[in-house]
Amino acid sequence: MNFQPDYHNIVDAATNKKPKRIPLYDHIVADEVMQAVLKTDFSPLVKNGRKEEYFKQYTRFFLEMGYDTVSFEQCITKMLPGGGALYHHADPAIKTFDDFSSYPWDTLADRYFQLFSDDFEALGRALPDGMKAIGGPGNGLFEIVQDLCGYEGLCYMAIDDPALYGGIFEKAADLMMEIWKRFLECFSDSYCVCRFGDDLGFRSQTLLSVPDINTLLVPQYKRLVTQIHAFGKPFLLHSCGCIFDVMDDLIEEAGIDAKHSNEDAIAPFHAWVEQYGQKIGNFGGIDTDVLCRESLGEIQTYVEDVFSENAGKQGGIAFGSGNSVPDYVPKEGYLTMVNTLRSLRGEKTEGI
Repeated sequence: MNFQPDYHNIVDAATNKKPKRIPLYDHIVADEVMQAVLKTDFSPLVKNGRKEEYFKQYTRFFLEMGYDTVSFEQCITKMLPGGGALYHHADPAIKTFDDFSSYPWDTLADRYFQLFSDDFEALGRALPDGMKAIGGPGNGLFEIVQDLCGYEGLCYMAIDDPALYGGIFEKAADLMMEIWKRFLECFSDSYCVCRFGDDLGFRSQTLLSVPDINTLLVPQYKRLVTQIHAFGKPFLLHSCGCIFDVMDDLIEEAGIDAKHSNEDAIAPFHAWVEQYGQKIGNFGGIDTDVLCRESLGEIQTYVEDVFSENAGKQGGIAFGSGNSVPDYVPKEGYLTMVNTLRSLRGEKTEGI
């Protein structure tokens, strides 16, 4: 079909206004899923030095699937020397004050842009008319600190060396602020909504204590959100887990504009919409586990139920996977979600 993207739809949703068309949003769609849908193996283009062609295929996927925006980030943790404790369970780079004081903090912002500026530039050139990106420098403050110290190491550090514990959060926040400032100055024209992912919780509670989140994270989030707002962009927080105990602080103190990530085992999407829909936009809704496990008919019925239960309740809604679309999500399950959502907003799509 002749789909015309309009990024204003998702800006409206992120600022809790009713858009002309309810937008689709996915935090991440794995290249493997994109390639299966497009029937084009485009990942090797990057290794072959053909970034321009890679991003043409990358943006084509979002266009053909009916998104108004492209989700794209480059994670700060990708370039941290000695990092890897967050995703790869590597030995932590920072365990002691000597590790902290000798860490090459002053070189890292330059390193980030040496590695990733070309990607942001190529993405900007590939964006179709009417489409902008969501994302930016990936990883929130908690994830950056975990990547350097490890979660277990942080828990011990909080008791054994509170000064070092607090100092790492402060130093990592300064790094994050420097990277985001340069990103906004150079690439904000290609982005309509800024976001990072910072998973603050798991199934039953937050990963840090509520006082620590309010002391170490919320003020630093506020610094960044204020900077993003100065560039005229709303801020979307992606955070997994049961974080109800800190949501009011994230909204009222940090100033987030929208929130993404939900898992039915914690709370169905309508619980987030009912509690926070008068204050912020809510993105997601479709539990990723459903896309993996259920039959196509069950997925369609589930998506229809989530849509009918939440669409129209408040202005700021965008539908898509509640977490992301990793490589193990079956192509057919993903397509059923997208086609059902597009059908519900009045578009005729193949398979629906």
